[in-house]
Amino acid sequence: MQYYCVSEGGEPRLIARDGDEAYDLTAARERVTSFDDLAHVADIATETVDEVAARLVDEAEPVDIPDETNAAVPVAVDEVWAAGVTYEISEKAREAESGMPEMYLDVYDADRPELFFKATRDRVVGPGEAVGVREDSEWNVPEPELGIVLHHGDITGYTIGNDVSSRSIEGANPLYLPQAKVYDRSCSLGPCVVSAESVDDPHDLAMRMTIERDGEQRYEGETATSEMVRSCEELVSFLTRHNTVPETAVLLTGTSLVPEEGFTLEPGDRIDIDIEGIGRLSNTVTRV
Repeated sequence: MQYYCVSEGGEPRLIARDGDEAYDLTAARERVTSFDDLAHVADIATETVDEVAARLVDEAEPVDIPDETNAAVPVAVDEVWAAGVTYEISEKAREAESGMPEMYLDVYDADRPELFFKATRDRVVGPGEAVGVREDSEWNVPEPELGIVLHHGDITGYTIGNDVSSRSIEGANPLYLPQAKVYDRSCSLGPCVVSAESVDDPHDLAMRMTIERDGEQRYEGETATSEMVRSCEELVSFLTRHNTVPETAVLLTGTSLVPEEGFTLEPGDRIDIDIEGIGRLSNTVTRV
């Protein structure tokens, strides 16, 4: 199933979509207003989120399938983390931007992946909202990524993430990575969460990104998560080693869609990211 968070009269509601049908789970249980609420119930009941949702559907009201561009952040995430250099093209792109290119090749081939903190809840925006580019960065790019939704460190679902990055800042010195990655509106998530049991193989999903400016398409790229050199389970394992993640967290798994060198996001651009089986995450761009 797919799970969307929508706002009705300013109040959040959780909508479950099963094929061509959608149901208001909050109408069945008023305290279930986001995917993490559902995951919490499933954890207590030692069931999957889809099993819990299936029971609520029997009491829920049928509703229209949510508009992906108007949905809210689908999960009340406490922390967002991200993995880097998990695709060959990403490794090459970061070598090109950096004065220390060898370090990225070393990480790409190493046993230990690169993991870094990306965002808190108040730095995350949802579908239809504007992601941010830093005023003090001259080269800014989107990074479309498969996001792993974690509940107490266990994989419960998948979403789409945009890890917006200030490449000129990171390229000046790798020690500037936190400033290149963590700032206001630096991350978007959505449009929904797909339960883990609904995804046959997260390592075999088609991915596409387009960037539009002034009505013209400025970038288009396609790839697949099969190009990722690490598994989702491996990345989660390293994230949770000696590191207590909060109840609800998202781990972005890296990107293989990188706009050509010299392209930079501008305010007003529109970014569309599609991942097979999840949907489309759309955001505009603003300067922060």
